[in-house]
Amino acid sequence: MRAAATTSLATVLGVLLCTGAPRAAVGPPVTYAYVNGHWFDGRRFVARPFYSVHGELHPNRPWAIDSTIDLRGGYVVPPFGEAHNHNAGLAGAAAAATTARYLREGIFYVKNPGNLPAQRAARESTGIDVVYSNGLLTAPDGHPLGLVRRNVARGVMTEADGEGSFYFTVETRADVDRKWPALLASRPDFIKTVLLYSEEYERRRADTTYFSWKGLDPRLLPYIVRKARDAGLRVSTHVETAADFRAALAAGTSEVNHLPGFRPEGNELAGYRDLHRFAITDTDAARAARQRLVVVTTVSEVLEVLDADSSEVAWARAGEIRAMVVGNLRTLLRHGVRIALGSDRYRSTSTAEALALHRLAVADNLTLLKMWCETTPATIFPGRRIGRLRDGYEASFLVLDGNPLDDFANTGRIRMRVSQGRVLPEP
Repeated sequence: MRAAATTSLATVLGVLLCTGAPRAAVGPPVTYAYVNGHWFDGRRFVARPFYSVHGELHPNRPWAIDSTIDLRGGYVVPPFGEAHNHNAGLAGAAAAATTARYLREGIFYVKNPGNLPAQRAARESTGIDVVYSNGLLTAPDGHPLGLVRRNVARGVMTEADGEGSFYFTVETRADVDRKWPALLASRPDFIKTVLLYSEEYERRRADTTYFSWKGLDPRLLPYIVRKARDAGLRVSTHVETAADFRAALAAGTSEVNHLPGFRPEGNELAGYRDLHRFAITDTDAARAARQRLVVVTTVSEVLEVLDADSSEVAWARAGEIRAMVVGNLRTLLRHGVRIALGSDRYRSTSTAEALALHRLAVADNLTLLKMWCETTPATIFPGRRIGRLRDGYEASFLVLDGNPLDDFANTGRIRMRVSQGRVLPEP
């Protein structure tokens, strides 16, 4: 199911995209008037003009306008985000193709929760903004060491790309303290941590049969979160089970990567034999809402695998597995937990995730649109004024041919892309 990761970590190498800071304008400031558009206000679309001055949106007409752009009745939404993808690190022609795809799909903001530091150091401006965690924190022989081992064998990575680069293995506070300076020296935008089946941490810890299917001691995570906060950094935590989700909550992590049950243990359908271990409780969802936790979905791949697998075993369990995924999403939504869209798919984007959630019918078009264009950008760049079409926010938006609240497919019918006040060329 996650085989793509074993065959394409080359996509994690090299250079892509750009800094997490807003892009600087090129040339003298230009003031634009955008007329004849329907602007999304967070609830509905309102017919009105908007203006951009020095790359910021303003509802009131400025004294002077350099250029007027007719939106011809289009529907204006903030750009979309991709909250979990490791493909923000391509090189050469692949970089151009990936960047063009993101722009074509209206995705301006990307979060890479695990990469080689060279990507972070050598990124370039191409019209997409990316944040990087650099090396992630995991347990000895934990996830993603199996992925790294396979790619070393293929020649895609070297031994030097493992410990101290793509990952840092820690078991104790002393380990964290010893390796923390090297992680911070790589200038991460946030800290990525890994929990896998933490309810079985002690049993899996020294058992080699669980190589790459284990993660941090859950009792260590609160210490890491405190150190990250002292450094002014948020923490994202990979989870697999409901127990992992609960441990991340208890530690005070800012973001959970993956909906529990987003894949079966061992990437085999038999790993779904106990679906109850993936079910988020109402108590945990309520706490997540109080703590303003963000949950990044990454469920489109397993749903596509279930649709494509015609085996008798798959068909027998498919309904139950989908019900588990839907149940978790509805529990989170019922309690008002913030949900962001991420695909965790090297050859895809959050568009696949948005369409998969739309097919599940777990949320109406308004809720799903807000997940994609409001919550997702905000969890990628919490310090920036993006994800809203309001006074003083960055003048970045998409113009759609139709109303996505009436037909969600209109999110793919993009007529114009504007980044900080400037119309982008067709990708």
